[in-house]
Amino acid sequence: MVDDKATLHRYLRIARESLRWKLDGLTDYDLRRPMTPTATNLIGILKHVASVEVGYLGDTFGRPWPDPLPWFEPDAEPNADLWLTADEATADIFGMADRAAAHADATIDALELEAVGRVAWWPADRNPVTLHQILVHMIAEYNRHVGHADIVRELIDGSAGLRPDADNLPDVDAAWWQSYHDQVEAAARRASAGP
Repeated sequence: MVDDKATLHRYLRIARESLRWKLDGLTDYDLRRPMTPTATNLIGILKHVASVEVGYLGDTFGRPWPDPLPWFEPDAEPNADLWLTADEATADIFGMADRAAAHADATIDALELEAVGRVAWWPADRNPVTLHQILVHMIAEYNRHVGHADIVRELIDGSAGLRPDADNLPDVDAAWWQSYHDQVEAAARRASAGP
């Protein structure tokens, strides 16, 4: 018999591990630097998903997070949860993410999938929610941002892939990737030129 809660929890853990892998081995600058016009950066992605996990798998089920998250205060600047100020330490965000995962795991372990909660920042017509709904939501949230992290990491140092144990990429050399890139670029140019 399939244990649905265990399956969902496993997929959440895999997404967390995939995100952490994307941050592994980089300098503080590379973790922080904005890599897109909207300033997407790797440590900001971790800060965001860990903070969101605290809300969805803590507060939603009456299990509040014990520490303040100043980037979510009403007077915080927009997107404060998506980057680190010079005064915020990356080690603190890694630690907060570990604690957030443990807090969320305790909620998951303590409750049944049918357990009911309330997402305070969602409208009334989307409440109440179940742990099952929120687990699906968090898996989608993590994987969305893991995709962002995958692209950002590739822009930083060329690293790409699904997970450390299964990168899901063809086993080819740099020359093949350049040829593939050129082939895709040529097809895009030909298609945009019209008939």
